Amino acid sequence: MNTQHKGPRILIVDDEPSIRELLSTSLRFAGFGVRAVGNGAQTISAVLEEEPDLIILDVMLPDMNGFSVTKRLRSAGYTAPILFLTAKDDTEDKVTGLTVGGDDYVTKPFSLDEIIARIKAILRRTIQEDEEAVLSAGPIVLDQDTHEVTVDGTSVELSPTEFKLLRYLMQNANRVLSKAQILDHVWEYDFNGDAGIVESYISYLRRKLDPLTGDSLIQTKRGFGYMLKTEAK
Repeated sequence: MNTQHKGPRILIVDDEPSIRELLSTSLRFAGFGVRAVGNGAQTISAVLEEEPDLIILDVMLPDMNGFSVTKRLRSAGYTAPILFLTAKDDTEDKVTGLTVGGDDYVTKPFSLDEIIARIKAILRRTIQEDEEAVLSAGPIVLDQDTHEVTVDGTSVELSPTEFKLLRYLMQNANRVLSKAQILDHVWEYDFNGDAGIVESYISYLRRKLDPLTGDSLIQTKRGFGYMLKTEAK
């Protein structure tokens, strides 16, 4: 287990010592604080000891897979970004990883420059999102610290991805967002151009919000994208 406190704290999780060492050396050189562990149980213990600013998490671990680790961390209230690292270049796995609360996905063999660039981009977005903890748009209130969403005071249970999508729509209320913009900011992965997942999650949000708002605040602008109106039609 390696530690060093300098700059944003990154937790590396991979069962291959050579991968841990390669990433640790490169990230330290790039100015990050680094801790490295080899399995899911060690990951959870490390996060409880000191929450990192970002986790690089291998999906295939000896004791539990990265998806299970992510679910446990999100259930425990850990909200910092998670970057999945895996040998699987499979769309279904990518969707699963991002749906359970991951923020990005890199396949092996990977480019160190790409990983560092993705980490910096994710952390920039995280800092921007943390500047305003509570967002409101019409009757909807979203608390980024507690991950609570209410509509006119009524609590709404959202999945991690639904929460991220609603947050992005609220940050850009009354502005049309294209599917490409939503994919880039919510999933941070282009899914080989498949924007169908955006339509699916917009539908999920509408099912949960519309009965409470009385009308759909998330409007479809055909040929352009989607917009969250602060007032219903």
